[in-house]
Amino acid sequence: MNKNLADMATDALKAECARLKEGLCDLEDMHLFTFGKTSAHIGAEMAQNMQTEFEDECRGYKERIAEIEKVLKVREAL
Repeated sequence: MNKNLADMATDALKAECARLKEGLCDLEDMHLFTFGKTSAHIGAEMAQNMQTEFEDECRGYKERIAEIEKVLKVREAL
């Protein structure tokens, strides 16, 4: 999603931030469950690739959440 944060209403930003936080939590839970159940059955290279992909996805969520929180903080300061 590449919505311009400055164009979004404050309520929409808060909702988007909550949605992203929930998505991040779900991603972390799914990774923990999946990785815990399959790591004994996959090779080290595949496990490393799964971990790298997971970290990249988490980073994307966290960066977008930080961007939204920064915009919200500026708006609340005004």
